[in-house]
Amino acid sequence: MFRRIFFTAVIAGILGGAAISVVQHFTTTPIILHAETFEGGGETADKHGTLKKGVTLVSPAYAHGDKSTAASGDGEAWGPQEGLERTMYTSLANVLTGVGFALILTACFALSGRPVTGQAGVLWGLAGFAIVSLAPALGLPPEVPGAQAAALGDRQFWWFLCVGMTAIGLWMMIFRSGATWAIGGIAVIALPHLIGAPVPDRMGGPVPPELAAHFVSASLATAAVFWCVTGWLAGTFWNRFAAEADA
Repeated sequence: MFRRIFFTAVIAGILGGAAISVVQHFTTTPIILHAETFEGGGETADKHGTLKKGVTLVSPAYAHGDKSTAASGDGEAWGPQEGLERTMYTSLANVLTGVGFALILTACFALSGRPVTGQAGVLWGLAGFAIVSLAPALGLPPEVPGAQAAALGDRQFWWFLCVGMTAIGLWMMIFRSGATWAIGGIAVIALPHLIGAPVPDRMGGPVPPELAAHFVSASLATAAVFWCVTGWLAGTFWNRFAAEADA
């Protein structure tokens, strides 16, 4: 069983991460590069194309890069050079993210005890998208470089709370029957949003709001593609390895 989980996750994660890297090249990456020109009060990126202070690579699953950890004092935070180096680092991050989330999906396949095909894997992927990307985005939408943000620790705590509560709530609604379970699941999902996500001391930033809104929609659409592709790949290989084991 472990070999089945491991090999399914590795193959699905590598292929899914590589595929979403291509999608990001045409969706979120151009927006990030455009937004970086507004950082520092409208300064444009330097001629070498290095990343601005505090900018982190954006994964398809969680696009809340920490802008609060920029180097202060002498020097700037390290960043990969524009072009091939940056593309390689982004692709590597996507592949590692893909393998990690594929491991979670395949572990869920095993725990459910139900047969999973590629089509069912897409539904699992959509659940992963709702848990990891969509629900947290209601309180902490994906942020472009230079946007104002609350303290990193507060954001991380709320994000993990939201992800955990959403996962528990969906489990109660899907894998348990009865109105009580359904109502309880809805209440659990709503709890983090009733508490409220952390907000910055002041709103705004140098990036135009139209560009920030475009980044939110592009990030969520890209994340949905990532989860559907990874879910389909994981379900397909999970079913294939099961057939090989039975043969």
